[in-house]
Amino acid sequence: VQVVESGGGLVQPGGSLRLSCATSGFTFSNYAMSWHRQAPGKERDMVAHIINTGSKTMYADSVKGRFTISRDNRKNTVYLQMNTLKPEDTAVYYCFARLPERGYWGQGTQVTVSS
Repeated sequence: VQVVESGGGLVQPGGSLRLSCATSGFTFSNYAMSWHRQAPGKERDMVAHIINTGSKTMYADSVKGRFTISRDNRKNTVYLQMNTLKPEDTAVYYCFARLPERGYWGQGTQVTVSS
């Protein structure tokens, strides 16, 4: 199983980024996926979650209305569109796949929101 994030970077407050998480080694369309983030000195928290079909999503209160999670089951990829970014969104963002035998994390991608 591989989970690989990309798309992070430096962006000014109010800007946008789209993160991608490419997966392989399992039947992607069978499983829910989620994005999490971890700021320096803080715990890793869930940001957004999407069920296997993509028909239901859930968001942390801090990102509701600004972030959108989506998936393309043909490409085995999950996305996180982040708009109206704030300095407090600065963190390493991780993709997570919870499979029956265990969960799999990607290596993370850094998002820095700063002027």
